[in-house]
Amino acid sequence: MNSSQNRYNQRGVSSSKEEVHKVVDHMDRGLFPGAFCKITNDLLTGNDNLCNVIHSDGAGTKSILGYLWYKETGDPTVFHGIAQDSVVMNLDDLACVGIWDRIVLSSTVNRNARNFPGEALASLIEGTEEFLQTLRDLGINVESGGGETADVGDLTGTVAVDSCAVAIARRDGVIDNQNIVPGLSIVGFSSSGKASYEAEENSGIGSNGLTSARHELLSKHYFEHYAETYDPVTDPQFIYCGPHRMLDSLPGSNLTVGKALLSPTRTYLPLAKTIMDEMGGSKVRGLVHCSGGGQTKCMRFGHAVHHIKDNLFAPPALFKEIQKVSGTTNQEMYQVYNMGHRFEAYCTPDAVDSLISIAKSFDIEAQEIGRTEPSKLKDDQNHLDIDVKGNILAYS
Repeated sequence: MNSSQNRYNQRGVSSSKEEVHKVVDHMDRGLFPGAFCKITNDLLTGNDNLCNVIHSDGAGTKSILGYLWYKETGDPTVFHGIAQDSVVMNLDDLACVGIWDRIVLSSTVNRNARNFPGEALASLIEGTEEFLQTLRDLGINVESGGGETADVGDLTGTVAVDSCAVAIARRDGVIDNQNIVPGLSIVGFSSSGKASYEAEENSGIGSNGLTSARHELLSKHYFEHYAETYDPVTDPQFIYCGPHRMLDSLPGSNLTVGKALLSPTRTYLPLAKTIMDEMGGSKVRGLVHCSGGGQTKCMRFGHAVHHIKDNLFAPPALFKEIQKVSGTTNQEMYQVYNMGHRFEAYCTPDAVDSLISIAKSFDIEAQEIGRTEPSKLKDDQNHLDIDVKGNILAYS
């Protein structure tokens, strides 16, 4: 049997994106090289006290799950959630540098017009506007700057949903993850459950690892009926090789498999804003959005840091089922998926209880999931140990 990492690679995806980082890591990293997002001089107003951030991300292959749901149920409102996925994957990255106000967002939808008709497109656009209004109601000032819809049937068999966020911020308000040093506590904020500002239970999946999750959970039914949703070059043994249909019940959960995979990506913006307003940078030294790279994302931040995560949340039901049906190793699961928390704060130990209390006010479970110590590597590079039931997963 092929290893799980080989299965992941065979689908044309990479959890580490090493080939990308080999290029971009040698490029100019902006005003704050250690920050979560690249930050540049303010070229928009020319004010030396300000800085600019532009950020691009999207819903990824989660949009294909929306497409499958739409085809099987006829319900175009599923794309409200896909619109939220695309927006949140941008805005929660911006939150990690302290930006949650005066943001202008633009969206790009690439579609195959034969398979993705006008009612589905309208739902995407409506979903974006509704979610931005939800954020404004929570005190997050985000405005739509329009967008682009491109009919590109030769490029996609279904739909791809991406967004770009632009903001001007004060330099003295930037959260710089270079301040992640040994001696800090790590507080993780759950990705599952139901936050006070969410309409329904969240499975915790977010918008990372969905290529793998989709093919590992869903059955050959989708291979046989929806050829437009996968790359025909991929070996069929890696395509839709699971036991489930979208409307099947997810073991250990109140959700169906489809609803769990489609849970709209939770935003932590209201939580991050409140934490920094109440605690400030002297207590909270860094914020990390556990997106691409899952629980290993943290290794990219700080210097000479040994990240230790030895008190993680129990994995939500969806991740348990993915691992059960696929045989994926723990080593890869924690590198691909968030596994229970998708946002984490690096703080002084005396601030832990306050952060947990703030999260509780939003009905978000939080706990001290680990700490930072000096690097044990000869070259002082960052590294990570994750303790899973006494088994140590080492990443460097």
